[in-house]
Amino acid sequence: MRVIVCENYEEMSKVAANMVAGQLLLKPESVLGLATGSTPIGMYEELVRMNKAGEADFSKAKSFNLDEYYPLAPDNDQSYHYFMNEHLFSKVNIKPENINIPDGTAKDVQAECDSYEQRIAQAGGIDLQILGIGNNGHIGFNEPEEALHSRTHLTDLTEDTIEANARFFASRDEVPRQALTMGMASIMGARKILLLISGKGKHAPLKAVLSGKITTSVPASLLNLHADTVVITDRAAYEG
Repeated sequence: MRVIVCENYEEMSKVAANMVAGQLLLKPESVLGLATGSTPIGMYEELVRMNKAGEADFSKAKSFNLDEYYPLAPDNDQSYHYFMNEHLFSKVNIKPENINIPDGTAKDVQAECDSYEQRIAQAGGIDLQILGIGNNGHIGFNEPEEALHSRTHLTDLTEDTIEANARFFASRDEVPRQALTMGMASIMGARKILLLISGKGKHAPLKAVLSGKITTSVPASLLNLHADTVVITDRAAYEG
């Protein structure tokens, strides 16, 4: 695990964006695993700028998002479909048919999860996976549990995660209680992983990851087992 400590959020976002752009330069048809939440927004803004400047080309790339709230329609302004379109997809030259996000309205949830895994496999696997981290150490919506799911699945959100995400909704009561998410094996199968961690509030989970101890009570700690994980963090998160 390699750790890059940046002075601030802006620098962290640019470093991450440059790595994504570099991946696309080396392999234009790259399969990108993408994350939502507040942390990657700066990276997406920089990638939009780079795309407009001809420095990042998404025309041959494919994307798979980590997760989606359930049950939430794509046009709901709190859905991750909406988030990704707002912050990236509508502003860069990625082809709509190359965008993959779990269907938060699926009637047959297991069939949707199986289909998502099949689509990842058919695309050749994920080349570069972007991750954020939850206050409780979750990645995607793989919450701390004694046993973690390996593949895409429907999961119940913990009270900590519901509380953390309430700021994006009009009220806490509106936060969905479930989500579709890639599992740990889905994430660990990526050839390269970028874990973005920003802000003093994320010092504790970052410290837990960097301790080297591996426990399902901090799902992100399993990234220590991955052959090519890069942690990009700002000084506020690193020093607490």
